[in-house]
Amino acid sequence: MPDQAAQATPEPGGALAGWWVFHLFYRVGDGAERGPVELALKECESQEHQVVTATLYGHKADFAVMALGPSPEVLRGLQTRLSRCGLEAVYSYVSLTELSEYAAGLPDDIVLARLRPKLPPEDLSAFCFYPMSKRREASDNWYRLPHDARAELMRAHGAVGRRFRGRVLQLVTGSTGIDDYEWGVTLFARTHEDIKACVYEMRFDEASARYAEFGPFLVGTVGPPDEILTGLGLR
Repeated sequence: MPDQAAQATPEPGGALAGWWVFHLFYRVGDGAERGPVELALKECESQEHQVVTATLYGHKADFAVMALGPSPEVLRGLQTRLSRCGLEAVYSYVSLTELSEYAAGLPDDIVLARLRPKLPPEDLSAFCFYPMSKRREASDNWYRLPHDARAELMRAHGAVGRRFRGRVLQLVTGSTGIDDYEWGVTLFARTHEDIKACVYEMRFDEASARYAEFGPFLVGTVGPPDEILTGLGLR
């Protein structure tokens, strides 16, 4: 029987883009200056952009800044100022909030929450970020599937995630043509065990098990900048 993916001529879809999102990751060395870091974050917020800070676990990075809002120039300004504070940049990711092409018909409040989210969410301090793409290999080529088939797979994928409602908040931002992967995934959760359980269960779903490629995972805890910087030894 001919393979469905090989025979299909899928019609391209499109996501509705919203705000710019910069994920910036740093190591904190002896030359880091607390005052300029705090000033840079406050200046970005004063220009009606949101800033989320987190301390990270492991040696990939010490400090994460997730900044989002309508202007890439404002976010680039934050990036420039932080680079002058003695922080060592080790990784970054650039994307935009989006409403997926598979999410047509959602209520206006949910559309707004996806395109202009208010972060960080209350009582969900565990943090995780990772980039991902859809696989494009032989019969496992996501982009050779018809739209209806992709939509059905994404509905099933979303159903798994909804089992963690109230325990995990997921923000998927689009980065096709902007960064190395196609999406950035940010998770906020009650505990890191909730993150682990959610990611593990979702990997058994066909949309992930057959079609997903993942980048590095960066994990930590969200907190106010003053607490984060104190915990990192900046006085």
